[in-house]
Amino acid sequence: MIRICRYLSKAELGQLVLVVGFIVAQVWLDLKLPDYMADITRQVETPGSQMSEIWKSGGKMLLVSLLSLVCAVLTSYFAVRVASSFSQRLRSLEFAKVESFSTAEMGRFSTASLITRSTNDVTQVQMFITMGLMMLIKAPIMAVWAVCKIAGKGYEWTMATGISVVILLVVVGLLMVFVMPRFKRMQSLTDNINQVARENLTGLKVVRAYNAEDYQEDKFTRANDELTGTQLSTTRAMSIMMPVMNTIMNGLMLAVYWIGAYLINAAGMMDRITLFGNMVVFSSYAVQVIMSFLLMSMVFVLWPRADVSAHRIMEVLDTRPSIADGQQASGKPGERGQVTFRDVSFTYPGASAPILEHVDFSVGQGRTVAFIGSTGSGKSTLVNLVPRFADVSSGQVLVDGVDVRDYQVKALRDKIGYVPQQSFMFRGTVESNVAYGDQADGVSEQEKLERVKQAVGVAQAEEFVSGMPDTYRSAISQGGSNVSGGQKQRLSIARAVWRKPEILIFDDSFSALDFKTDRQVRDALKDQMKGATMMIVAQRIGTIMDADQILVLDQGRVVGKGTHQELLKTCPVYQQIAKSQLTEKELAA
Repeated sequence: MIRICRYLSKAELGQLVLVVGFIVAQVWLDLKLPDYMADITRQVETPGSQMSEIWKSGGKMLLVSLLSLVCAVLTSYFAVRVASSFSQRLRSLEFAKVESFSTAEMGRFSTASLITRSTNDVTQVQMFITMGLMMLIKAPIMAVWAVCKIAGKGYEWTMATGISVVILLVVVGLLMVFVMPRFKRMQSLTDNINQVARENLTGLKVVRAYNAEDYQEDKFTRANDELTGTQLSTTRAMSIMMPVMNTIMNGLMLAVYWIGAYLINAAGMMDRITLFGNMVVFSSYAVQVIMSFLLMSMVFVLWPRADVSAHRIMEVLDTRPSIADGQQASGKPGERGQVTFRDVSFTYPGASAPILEHVDFSVGQGRTVAFIGSTGSGKSTLVNLVPRFADVSSGQVLVDGVDVRDYQVKALRDKIGYVPQQSFMFRGTVESNVAYGDQADGVSEQEKLERVKQAVGVAQAEEFVSGMPDTYRSAISQGGSNVSGGQKQRLSIARAVWRKPEILIFDDSFSALDFKTDRQVRDALKDQMKGATMMIVAQRIGTIMDADQILVLDQGRVVGKGTHQELLKTCPVYQQIAKSQLTEKELAA
């Protein structure tokens, strides 16, 4: 919890200093009240006292109480401000950090866990700063100050207070030993229940198709019951804290009055008045001591979960992305769209064998290179190395003559238009999805719309977009749930074309298109994106047979390289794929 405080801003630290100042003032004011109570008690007990003196002391008590209230309100105000702004910063920092994660880092944290860490865990830290931090500061100040006030007013009373405090600390310590592991487990179980719920919502069609609703409900029930059981056991343990605190406080009050009665009974007349006043003061201060430890006990209710949450947040913030930013902002002069692989091998973290081994090829500007092979042969992994979604294990990937690891990540990815295997649409409109990530300044809305129309036309999506209610302003649901798979794929292609990149990467991006649309899209790309280098991963021979160069992958190795006709003559693996997809007439053509 302490480490996370380094993310506090100077303004927030200044406000926390104010909070400490107001707390000190409030404690001082609260501890002045027993003195006025003692004055009133002595005035009542002393013969000949004036009523005006009692009213005067009472007025001072009222004024001190009001000032204490003002300090409490100001303390809460600044604490809430700090907690809110700090939690906002933590969420922003986590979001930015996750955006920089590569495949390796995403493998460490599940999606559900990252969502929990940026919402539930941040909320726990916010609650602690709002309430727990005030208690944590106020309790020790009040305890020490109150003990100093009562020192010397009677060792019997002091002894009773000390015994009460020791009992209280032992109870709190035992509770913390019991509940701390459960608070840690509670957060991981929250991750688990989020994971199950997310899987169910994401895979709802599959669940319904296989009539697996009962199975999913059982899975969720198990996760829910496990979390509920842990929460109940923790709550039951913490529920005894308040009754124990009240019992100790009431016991101390009884002890103070019992000891006071004994001392007063054994004293003389004048000493009785002094002892009675001391007993009233001591009882008030003793309550303040116990109250301070009661506040500490409340801190111990909030602290464990906040501490676990802070640790989980710091795990994300302290993670160093494996994709480090380079220094290069551009490639070598005169080179554009050039991609070269030099003896590239790649192994996924934790894998026993490499997914790619000794891959060598080069493709120049305006040329098309295609990759084909069986499932798991490493095609997608290969093209993902170009935009640095992961870094090579050995060898080099060069873009425009510069190793991709030497590029500034933003500069490298500005050169690339990427269409993934699974097309993803963001909530918004057709236009906002096609012009996604638009950073262009000085471009009018009309010019932007014209570019969107052009990109949609290249992707052969104009027909269905024009049929939508508001055409390019038509709403797209989260994940593109209101458009078909083929429509999503074409909009994803339009998104890549919109950028007018040097390099276009299609990771099996034509699989949801029929043969006619596939051909139309590729013809439009050749016509409209003449200067762009294209890298195409495909399963269909028909999609790649016109490529300038085709690489055949088998178990991570390049087993064939050449044009369609050359590979039909020289590569057995390509021949096998071609025979499974093409007719004898097509093979002979």
